[in-house]
Amino acid sequence: MKQILNYLALTILLLISSIYVHAHNLTDTTLRKELFFKLGAAIKVDLLKTSPAYRKLIAREFNSITAENAMKFISLHPAENTYRWENADYLVNFANQNNIRVHGHTLLWPSNNPAWIRNYQGDKEAWDNLLKSHIQTVVKHFKGKVASWDVVNEAYESNGSLKKNIWLQKLGKEYIEKSFQYAHEADPNVLLFYNDYGQEYSVAKREAILKMAKNLINKGIHIDGIGIQMHTALSIDNQKLINVINNMAKSGLKIHISELEVSLNSMSKAKLLDESLAKKQAEKYLVIFSSYSKIPRSQQYGITTWNVSDKDAFSNSANSSRSPLLFDKNYNPKPAYKTLLKSLSNR
Repeated sequence: MKQILNYLALTILLLISSIYVHAHNLTDTTLRKELFFKLGAAIKVDLLKTSPAYRKLIAREFNSITAENAMKFISLHPAENTYRWENADYLVNFANQNNIRVHGHTLLWPSNNPAWIRNYQGDKEAWDNLLKSHIQTVVKHFKGKVASWDVVNEAYESNGSLKKNIWLQKLGKEYIEKSFQYAHEADPNVLLFYNDYGQEYSVAKREAILKMAKNLINKGIHIDGIGIQMHTALSIDNQKLINVINNMAKSGLKIHISELEVSLNSMSKAKLLDESLAKKQAEKYLVIFSSYSKIPRSQQYGITTWNVSDKDAFSNSANSSRSPLLFDKNYNPKPAYKTLLKSLSNR
């Protein structure tokens, strides 16, 4: 009888130990560890400075970060003779301390310029020098600290034409190739991307971007990759998401899904994340991650969500509950995160 009791006690002990180890392993398992490409997030530096929960989640879950605003022209270069590095440097230092890659965003966003640029007076040569000076000052400041840059951001309309902006007006369409040229001169080792939205639903924009990239390559101007922003929603057909990943990969360039959100709804319609919608969102995320994982490994620069949680999401507002990200407003993993993790564990 004593032997039987000892045996039962040992069995229970082993069972408890097994449960503990399994639970411990689940706790330690993250998408960052399971993915064979980088998982990134766009970061608000003010939250990075003030929210311990925000910092902790980023350090645990992500191995690539993008400055949501801190590296944009308007933030770094607010006046002609003034550069402000504090917030961007803070982000870079945080990344370095946590073994996280930094993707720079963005050297030039043609439709978002500081007031002094809009009021700048000068001939074509002066504008050319201004562009070169800004890009090379920024790239050299972060040389060896930033792995890659979105050189030009959102230059095309949905119909494939170039957006009208002050850089196009002053320098002509060559402003795009000049931007890549100047960035490469400043740091020949940094990777250079073109970044844009709407490629999943606009074939014309997609083709214009591919044509532009091919033209740069043919001219011997350095470009390494294309950023597909993918601010998408449940309403977007899965095949469109698959097509844009596959079509852009045919360029042979690195592909970065650079600003991923899977929203429940459009801006004008608020929805609450119930069980049914959470399941659909998880399925949409899985389509995107699975499709991306099938392109050549050498072209997988990573998938970056546009911020960290639904609490911080760009597309959420006081009148909209789009709930687009992998973590909820309390920084807990949502069904989409768990679905991705389970899928990776079963592969």
